[in-house]
Amino acid sequence: MSADLEDLDLTDSPFSDFLGFELLLEDRDRELLSSVRAHMTRVVEPVINEHWTRATFPHDLVPGLAELGIAGLAYDGPGCPARGALVDGMVAMELGRVDPSIATFMGVHGGLAMGSIHLCGSEEQKERWLPAMARMELIGAFGLTEPDTGSAIAGGLATSAKRDGDGWVLNGEKKWIGNADFADLVIIWARDEDDGEVKGFVVEKDTPGMTFDVQQDKIALRVVQNSEIHLADVHVPEENRLQEGNGFHDTAQVLKVTRMGVAWQAVGCARGAYEHALRYTKAREQFGKPIASFQMVQDLLVKMLSNVTAATAMNVRASQLQDAGLLKDEHASLCKVHATVRMRETVGWAREVLGGNGILLEHHVGRFVADAEAIYSYEGTREMNTLIVGRAITGESAFV
Repeated sequence: MSADLEDLDLTDSPFSDFLGFELLLEDRDRELLSSVRAHMTRVVEPVINEHWTRATFPHDLVPGLAELGIAGLAYDGPGCPARGALVDGMVAMELGRVDPSIATFMGVHGGLAMGSIHLCGSEEQKERWLPAMARMELIGAFGLTEPDTGSAIAGGLATSAKRDGDGWVLNGEKKWIGNADFADLVIIWARDEDDGEVKGFVVEKDTPGMTFDVQQDKIALRVVQNSEIHLADVHVPEENRLQEGNGFHDTAQVLKVTRMGVAWQAVGCARGAYEHALRYTKAREQFGKPIASFQMVQDLLVKMLSNVTAATAMNVRASQLQDAGLLKDEHASLCKVHATVRMRETVGWAREVLGGNGILLEHHVGRFVADAEAIYSYEGTREMNTLIVGRAITGESAFV
């Protein structure tokens, strides 16, 4: 149950939560959200631009993130917080509001990797890995996308798995795998050579035959360490095969949940850009007065706020459906499409409000503009998610 709204006031919410969506949360969840917001603002924001510039990951920040207790927040598996999808989504928004790269790191670890084990693992596997992952003593990565296959991965996955005695041998390539080069556990999805089904495998750090090339020269999410993974006769024991992951339909269940996480990250990215732009307009003066008093600036600010508010509203409802067990693929896809399109508009308007200063990292908005391009594409492009929704409303598939 949510908090009693009559006992609260809209001023209890952040200024960018214009309609007070946070008031839907229980007190303890609002307190968690406040703790995440304070930590990200006080600890992460002062150092993140330097890491973005150098394309380095701030490993020293991981213990502080672990103390927040937000890894695998929505899951009810062993050692997991079991706080539900709505608060999990709002936490993802708070992370993205300060830095989309940190939000992505947590989404890969706590969403994709932990989600794969939670949704596709046996009870023994959940007990073996989830508690340590929730404490962030073990960091996870998720290896699905391949160099030659993105949107068509369901039918085009080329990484192979061959049964070999009491284990498996994996061969293939993966690309765009966040956290991979420093992860303790990498979830690898491969096609069984015998039955043709996609299966999941937990490949542990330093397993012979698994090597990484960290991708260079990205213009977005530069803090995230994406890698190409090379799998050459990698031996994995049967006990590390996800026992309930026996086809791509199981993989898709993970993606449905985490796609909502990306929709929330997109709102966070837009919200961060809007907040920085609004503060800037109050401090920046031209013609003897703050530019916040100019009609055209206010027009852009209201457009940004409208986008953030509308995307938040859609995500809130979908997360409520998720908590009720009613979320469908098309629901998550619609949220991802809407939130990322509105995000792209919003960060552009924020940069416009700042004028030339908008391209300087010291004002942060330029980082959101760049990072938005990655969020716009991953976890399903706008086009593919649009067609998933289109199939649901027409009954006709416009893609193979």
